[in-house]
Amino acid sequence: MYAAAMIARIWRGYTTHANAEAYAAALQAEILPGIMKVPGYRGSYLLKRLYGEEVEFVTVMLWESLESLSAFAGPDYEKAIVPLERRKFLSKYEERSAHYEILMQPAAADAPSGA
Repeated sequence: MYAAAMIARIWRGYTTHANAEAYAAALQAEILPGIMKVPGYRGSYLLKRLYGEEVEFVTVMLWESLESLSAFAGPDYEKAIVPLERRKFLSKYEERSAHYEILMQPAAADAPSGA
């Protein structure tokens, strides 16, 4: 079903306002440098928004295929990968990641620039 399509892996975690910056820094320092070396990985977005008394983080990881994602995440590829050292920052998080086939994306020339 997904063999030829790029896949977006989407996951949400929530933290307190006090822990938000430390959590974001941990994600950026640990995830991005390491995962860039994984075959089939095609980039990430780290999103943040204020959500009432909490801060919501959404990670969107792009994968070449479901097969490359499964090779990284294992046979139960929907299970969220949340290391113990990062759980201390989270008030709650999704136990399962959602996966979507990417049907359309901006061309490189049309992609927004910025940090």
